[in-house]
Amino acid sequence: MTQRETVGLALVGIGGWGNNLARNLDGLRDARLRWICDTDERRLAAAASQYPEARTTRRLGDVLDDPEVDAVVVATPAPTHHAIGKTVLRAGRDLYLEKPMVLDVAHGVELLRMAEAGGRVLMVGHLLEYHPVVIRLRDMIRSGELGTIHYISTQRLNLGTIREDENVLWSFAPHDVSSILFMLGQEPTDVSARGQACIHRGVEDVAFMTMRFGDQSMAHVHVSWLDPHKTRKMTIVGSRRMAVFDDLESTEKLRIYDKGANVRTDYDGFAEYAGLRFGDILVPHIPFTEPLRLEVQHFVQCVRTRATPVSDGHDGLRVLRVLEAAERSLRSGGQPMQPVALPDLVTEPHPA
Repeated sequence: MTQRETVGLALVGIGGWGNNLARNLDGLRDARLRWICDTDERRLAAAASQYPEARTTRRLGDVLDDPEVDAVVVATPAPTHHAIGKTVLRAGRDLYLEKPMVLDVAHGVELLRMAEAGGRVLMVGHLLEYHPVVIRLRDMIRSGELGTIHYISTQRLNLGTIREDENVLWSFAPHDVSSILFMLGQEPTDVSARGQACIHRGVEDVAFMTMRFGDQSMAHVHVSWLDPHKTRKMTIVGSRRMAVFDDLESTEKLRIYDKGANVRTDYDGFAEYAGLRFGDILVPHIPFTEPLRLEVQHFVQCVRTRATPVSDGHDGLRVLRVLEAAERSLRSGGQPMQPVALPDLVTEPHPA
């Protein structure tokens, strides 16, 4: 990229989440939102009114013909990510892809190789990796403050948009999978999933996924867009302490519980029992900034400095491998599946 005072940005896709991205991109001091691209004329008209300094178009080619566009942010439906991502990278632009990165592991490998070969920044929108609470939890896990991690349980539930092009695992679970891998610093040895398609045949509206890790810890992910209550909660159970992160809480998002169970042996070594420990509840103060603002700031900084994003293409592939294993498990009645090994992939370019 030519070094400029401001980074030229284009947003492709201004649906529900695209509007949130536009709001945050438009507010960056060291970047300029130059283009908004979408196939829906009504969305473009609304965007033109709200962001008058940005040009609007239905053609990605118009965006890539502008030499002052340094990077493209893609927030279109997941099935389009592969083709759009290839076009952007071939045009020599840096690329931000909303989650999930793509819907096929081999497609993800292809985009990653294209980005690395062309020296382009490739970042995936794993929002929770930029959430101040998740970062604090990662630091607590790595420092041993919570002790040995026994399990992590997450719930991402809502009565909301019901999709037909991707099931709830691909739509909701990337948030939880990415944050779990980010905090634990490891990938699962196997993945299992069960789900139910209630509305559209073959498209699961509710799913339960379990990941097992080499250190004997496990994680359970419950996702649904057919639940009466909106829930965004994570529970981490460690041998020393437990933590609950409720993202819907306005102020006290994180609570640390000094609770646990310890196996003790008496003095003669013949008996052992589990002793329960009940301690204080700590609500740590965590300065809060909107995670999406932190995420897009990080992307622009990486575009400027050529640094590797926290949620880079490799991170996107790690999450993609877990989701692909969960999908295979879903189709096999919940049998545990190992994430596909990257050296064994068929990575010949796919047709756009």
